[in-house]
Amino acid sequence: MKKLIAKIVPLAYGQYFNISSLILPKKMAHKAFNLFCTVRKGRVLPQQKDYLDDAKLEIEQVAGHQLQSYHWPGNKETVLLVHGWESNTFRWRNLIQKLKEADFNIVAFDAPSHGYSTGKLLYVPLYEQALHHMVKKYDPKYLVGHSVGGMTLMYNEYKNPNPGVEKMVVIGAPSEFHEIMQQYQDILKFNNRFMGVLDNYIRNRFGFQIRDFSTSKFAKTNTKKGLLFHDKLDMVAPYHASKQVHASWKGNKLISTEGLGHSMHQEEVNDEIINFLVA
Repeated sequence: MKKLIAKIVPLAYGQYFNISSLILPKKMAHKAFNLFCTVRKGRVLPQQKDYLDDAKLEIEQVAGHQLQSYHWPGNKETVLLVHGWESNTFRWRNLIQKLKEADFNIVAFDAPSHGYSTGKLLYVPLYEQALHHMVKKYDPKYLVGHSVGGMTLMYNEYKNPNPGVEKMVVIGAPSEFHEIMQQYQDILKFNNRFMGVLDNYIRNRFGFQIRDFSTSKFAKTNTKKGLLFHDKLDMVAPYHASKQVHASWKGNKLISTEGLGHSMHQEEVNDEIINFLVA
């Protein structure tokens, strides 16, 4: 029964948007966008609490949200960590241990609607505002982002080039927004007419159309030293995303893996990150 409901509910949403948008296009586009951006997981779990509580730094006020930041002090350069969708700062625990051993100064934060931070929705332009705030405040030399966090790193560098940042690490990140929206359409089965309504909504709200948002395009102006990781069998973000970014970004290195999955917490990945930062 649960599997049947899980199949029916998305289809019902799609038909609802198709029909209702004939009368109320802007309202339906807003509802569909909010549904797309709704965060359902990623809050702090009981087994994560002690680890995160020990490193709490400040509450950052950004775009109407209260964002929890964290700090693991060190004597070397500052590294800012940016987690992915439906995750939180705890996901960095293995890399944080390596960074601490190398004596880096480590800063991280929970994205809007994740971890201890407030909210119900997350989308890259909002995440970019949060990242931009953190970069200005903590002046990191190195940035590390996973999945949507990596996508946000690329967008932030395109929108607000950061002269103090020297190196960026992007792990398992998507690239083309239109591919993500195509997946959304495939799940809900809304029609192409409504996709056009959504496209207009996004253009009016954010100033770009769906096909304009592309980290492979943003990478063309990125002058930072870069390290990309992507698993060829990644079932969440397609491997070709990093191939496209790699082709557009001068001065970057792509490390392709097979069988490490999307999260890429493995020691071999973290060792490569440390080697890249200290080089």
